[in-house]
Amino acid sequence: MRSRSQARAQGCVTASLDLNLRYDSHVMANKAPNFEVTCPCCSALLKVDVETQAIISHTAAVKPRMFNDMEDAARAMKEQDSRRESIFRQSVEAQKNASDLLEKKFQEAVRKAKELPDTGKPIRDFDLD
Repeated sequence: MRSRSQARAQGCVTASLDLNLRYDSHVMANKAPNFEVTCPCCSALLKVDVETQAIISHTAAVKPRMFNDMEDAARAMKEQDSRRESIFRQSVEAQKNASDLLEKKFQEAVRKAKELPDTGKPIRDFDLD
């Protein structure tokens, strides 16, 4: 069972629950058994006492293992390293070609500027009134 501070740190609801029972709640509370709720944030199973409206038990959700054995984990780490290295090489190549690409874009902009004559000051909507 977790302490309240551990549950609050994880974001779970551990305070007493407001069950909003009907008008005959005193009869319902005596006959109703405890019920179980699944926590929406951690998928834990919470057992709630109807009479006190408090959580009386907490069962943590079972998390599946990511890898079956250490060899699978080591293989996945090597694949991740090679993928990271590949992405790094691609970014280095892109940076090498970036200056050439910028130079070509600048030359194209200069060529367009020479082809289009300068018409002077642009006409504003304010000038037309």
